Amino acid sequence: MRTAAEILGNPEYQAISYGGYRAKTREVQPTIQQLKNDMKIMHAMGIRMLRTYNLQLDHAPNVLRAIRELKQEDPAFEMYVMLGAWIDCQDAWTDHPDHDFEDPTNNESEISKAVQYANEYPEIVKVIAVGNEAMVHWAWSYFVKPKVILKYVNYLQELKTMGKLTPDLWITSSDNFASWGGGSPDYHNEDLEALAEAVDYVSMHTYPFHDTHYNSAFWEVHESAVANASDDERVEMAVDRAVFYAKNQYHSVKAYLDSIGVEKPIHIGETGWASMSRGLYGPNGSFAADEVKQALYYQKMRAWTDSAGISCFYFEAFDEPWKDTTHEEGSENNFGLITLNGKAKFAIWSLVDQGIFGGLMRNGNTITKSFGGDSAAVKATVLVPKTVNE
Repeated sequence: MRTAAEILGNPEYQAISYGGYRAKTREVQPTIQQLKNDMKIMHAMGIRMLRTYNLQLDHAPNVLRAIRELKQEDPAFEMYVMLGAWIDCQDAWTDHPDHDFEDPTNNESEISKAVQYANEYPEIVKVIAVGNEAMVHWAWSYFVKPKVILKYVNYLQELKTMGKLTPDLWITSSDNFASWGGGSPDYHNEDLEALAEAVDYVSMHTYPFHDTHYNSAFWEVHESAVANASDDERVEMAVDRAVFYAKNQYHSVKAYLDSIGVEKPIHIGETGWASMSRGLYGPNGSFAADEVKQALYYQKMRAWTDSAGISCFYFEAFDEPWKDTTHEEGSENNFGLITLNGKAKFAIWSLVDQGIFGGLMRNGNTITKSFGGDSAAVKATVLVPKTVNE
């Protein structure tokens, strides 16, 4: 049975973020059989480590149950989980969140359930993540100060020393690179330093995709820099710049940890690229979203992180339609490598060619290529990034 220390950073144990929701509301929970079907698909892809996000709903414990049942059916089946506990500030999700205080009712419940499931499924749960983007200031509806995350991380670490959690269980918080000290100095404080000391590793997020709109200098280059490049070359050069941008954010976190004298592993808790957008990232915005750019980003990020010994919980395995119910073609609904009904996007067409999905189903459909496998059709959707004049 593998430990977190053996799994994280091991390229043979690919990681991914997972939500199995099929409906436009999370009130419709996926069934155990649907979750098992998804587990088999991801396992065939080489995924061995999943990330879940909260314990308020049945999804995460049902994922654990589904994995255990699959292991009972086939002892060779191997899948582990980074179990997320959602953390909120006081009056979160209202028009007056109070970021100086936490919501103890929600947070204590989440942490209690995380402990419960880690002890109930020790062969599966290898990491507990306290909060998801819970410290980054643009998470205006719910973010908390680092002292809140620190309190719960210390509590979980104490349970380990008392023998009430397995000592091999790793504790972290999964947050934006800036929250881990890699951005503005206004994030730097004694509580963040103490948190960096307290976690077993740092789980940081990086999203060049979103910054093609919000911080676009790296994306819209001078025309002179690409004047002699073909459209295909311009697209690949843009994705190369995005990967370089992600690497810089990773190294900015490393530089901060070095500056405070903390030596901890750093892994990527989230990064991803949407295949579609009719808003900020599509033809009316940054021209970032299509399946070709998603494929290039996915492949290049996997190549870098595998070679560097970094786990990358790529966001995400499957499209989830609940994320933007008013815009089916909104970017948030389209980060998956596989569509709701089992179409493998361009990023993993090669896996379909290899025949690894034989006999596997999603929503009653076999796993086939998007665009009917027509390369010309998928490439016709590609948006060439804009340039600027010097």
